[in-house]
Amino acid sequence: MINLPDSIDATQTLLTDESYICDRALATLVFLSLRLNRPVFLEGEAGVGKTELAKTLAKALGRRLIRLQCYEGLDASTAVYEWNFAAQMLALRAGENGGEAVDLYDDKFLIRRPLLEAMMPDAAGPPVLLIDEIDRTDEPFEAFLLEALSDFQVTIPERGTIKAAAPPIVILTSNRTREVHDALKRRCLYHWVEYPSFERELAILHARAPEAAAVLSREVVAFVHELRNADLFKNPGVAETIDWAKCLVALDAVTLSPEVIADTLGAVLKYQDDIAKVTGSEASRILDSARAGLQTRP
Repeated sequence: MINLPDSIDATQTLLTDESYICDRALATLVFLSLRLNRPVFLEGEAGVGKTELAKTLAKALGRRLIRLQCYEGLDASTAVYEWNFAAQMLALRAGENGGEAVDLYDDKFLIRRPLLEAMMPDAAGPPVLLIDEIDRTDEPFEAFLLEALSDFQVTIPERGTIKAAAPPIVILTSNRTREVHDALKRRCLYHWVEYPSFERELAILHARAPEAAAVLSREVVAFVHELRNADLFKNPGVAETIDWAKCLVALDAVTLSPEVIADTLGAVLKYQDDIAKVTGSEASRILDSARAGLQTRP
């Protein structure tokens, strides 16, 4: 089992070693979460690295990653467990034929869903439980989560309450499509994940797409930063920056040009209205502005 980091600096190094470049504030929050067994609540625009933090932390600590992808209509039974009805019926019929009693609520009929699975003991240590895009669910499910996150336990009516021997490492994410209730946030350590600065995004790109040439990487990051000031419907996130750089490398591009930008805009912008707004002379203007900004950077 990999030991937990014993300081903020060690936490930041742990994440950096797995190519997750974060600021000290987020590293501090992760360190406190590991030290105090408190869930982390991350809000921010899509593509800024909220989900990636959970994946990186699981990998860095050698823990299992258990992901609960949220959606409208998600309820407690779907998130916690369900009974294998078909197997229960087959066992019941076999028992009737053989005259043997059948326990329909035996473990072999229990299908563990993410929240229950996260409460189970693991030789590698408590898993990382990612509750992704909690803002897509509704208030009843939030209320159910209060028990799970307060006491790290879930209740199965047929079996009773199951409490985690050791609390899982919990990370909740939200794209803020709606406000999440304060009662849930109070049980977590909160952090708003901003778009990174030019320097940090460049460091992220070097870590995630080291094959991209230095000049190309700088131009890509500068161009994306200009796009975020262009009043688009959906600004590109860090994930799009990385994807775009990898696409450009695949095309053997060593620098940006209006032509290559027009050919690859679908890698960085995901709405046609945004693509139409940037295509043509506007792409050249943004590229010129990005390069002018690079002249003032070391």
